[in-house]
Amino acid sequence: MKAMYKGDERYSKVGVLMDLLGIKDVSTTRQEKNGTIVWRLPIKNNHKPTSFIEVASFSTGYVRNQNSGYSNYQLNKRCESEPQYYKSVNKNGDFDKDWCGRPLYTQFTTRSCKLIPIEIDRLEYLISYCLKNYYIKRANEVAEGKYVSQSYHDFRVNQKLIQLQKVKRECNQAYDCGLSDGKTKANETYSENTGAMARINDLEEKLDAMTEDRDCKSDRIYELESQVDVADTRVTNLKLQYEVLQNKLAATKVKQDVSVIVNGHRYKVL
Repeated sequence: MKAMYKGDERYSKVGVLMDLLGIKDVSTTRQEKNGTIVWRLPIKNNHKPTSFIEVASFSTGYVRNQNSGYSNYQLNKRCESEPQYYKSVNKNGDFDKDWCGRPLYTQFTTRSCKLIPIEIDRLEYLISYCLKNYYIKRANEVAEGKYVSQSYHDFRVNQKLIQLQKVKRECNQAYDCGLSDGKTKANETYSENTGAMARINDLEEKLDAMTEDRDCKSDRIYELESQVDVADTRVTNLKLQYEVLQNKLAATKVKQDVSVIVNGHRYKVL
């Protein structure tokens, strides 16, 4: 952990959250001189599976994703610009006027990024953004880049349970059929009284083979049950991590500005 995360209280909280989320500061010396901070997340890119997601904070007030698309893109919140007015022009190139001869105007507004001028505010915003969009939304993403959605996970667990029940039925049927067949054949051999002992030995060997097969399938059942338990444990751990991260985020949540627009003018409330 770099020294910048060990001084101010807000920077220290950001450092604690970075450790908790497994985020690394990979800023170069030149970037640090320019006021740029680059973080690497422990989640691989869907666009570039060989690299991990990187986000950055810039002294210009922008925060960006560095490598998850064809080019870098801003993560700042979007806001409407102040309205701008231009004189309306008709098809002849003349300015439009109303019935009193007054010029008509057209109003334009654009959407732009809401800049974050203070560095610590940018870092806290980045933590919140990454937690929501890369950790919570992609909670089942692992470091190897494999993604398992909740619906697919539930489907696979149900499939394993169905297979488990099927294997149990087959084992019980094989065992029951083995005992029944052995008793029937032994009685027939004894009644015929020819080669009775040899036939009994043959049936006993078959029964032993079936018993061994049943034991192998029982081991497989135990293995499948263990896999289901591991999957359930992982889901529980992810839920607990989600609750812990929410509590951490609530403790470091940045107060947002509140403003209203009246007659085209913006007034700051908080």
